[in-house]
Amino acid sequence: MNITQAKTAELEALCQGMRRELIDLLYERQTGHPGGSLSCCEILVTLYFHTMRIDPEHPDSPGRDRLILSKGHAAPMLYLCLAHRGFFPVEELATLRKIDSRLQGHPCAHKTPGVDLSTGPLGLGLSAGVGMAESARLTGSDYDVYVVLGDGEIQEGAVWEAAMTANKLKTGNLIAILDDNGVQLDGTVEEIMPAGSAAQKFEAFGWHTLTADGHSIEDLAAVFEQAKACRSGPVLIDARTVKGKGVPFMEGRSIWHGRPISAEDYTLAKQALGGAQ
Repeated sequence: MNITQAKTAELEALCQGMRRELIDLLYERQTGHPGGSLSCCEILVTLYFHTMRIDPEHPDSPGRDRLILSKGHAAPMLYLCLAHRGFFPVEELATLRKIDSRLQGHPCAHKTPGVDLSTGPLGLGLSAGVGMAESARLTGSDYDVYVVLGDGEIQEGAVWEAAMTANKLKTGNLIAILDDNGVQLDGTVEEIMPAGSAAQKFEAFGWHTLTADGHSIEDLAAVFEQAKACRSGPVLIDARTVKGKGVPFMEGRSIWHGRPISAEDYTLAKQALGGAQ
């Protein structure tokens, strides 16, 4: 399904609004993960508002597409997408990380409508995605499974066990998206654990690979369609992104992986995003 210019502009505006809302939420709560949430904004928005087959009125529909946010610390951006897509009231976002809230620090499938897998411990989402994809084959279903990975996360060995298994099973309905922002908790990926080309590594494991500008709605929509058309095996999309995208003093800096937002930072961030103070 090709994306129109009007739809692209609509989703770009939605992303800018969600970035402002994210800063508001994390400043108010003084907790959360701004850097990785900002970097995967366009990826999640394109999936939830254009690509995926989902029904907020029936979040557990057996035929729905599945999404696993394996980099579960980016939950605030996931919650923004789910709320604006209609899975729960937008007003509920104000309960983020509060006692008894359905919006916990990491996604919880038992509590939050629209969350397909509880995540947090890194490296486990792709394995679950392989299982979900294989379940579709065994039950004669035609849904797709999307797994959003972090580039620090793929240092986990379980990711590569899952990659081998997906190739063996030829899970043509499994699409992994690498949020390739080059920065993780304690520094750059090159500083912590140089990995070379993730795409080449997945290719060596038998995956089809594609690349995308992870902040271009138009590019992402087109690449998702290419990935869906490739049914002979699993697909990795290497989405090139910027950690902290949209807030200049956060961009590319590991300190903003999970740092609380001060009053001064809040003012500067809202100015950068075009929001009222």
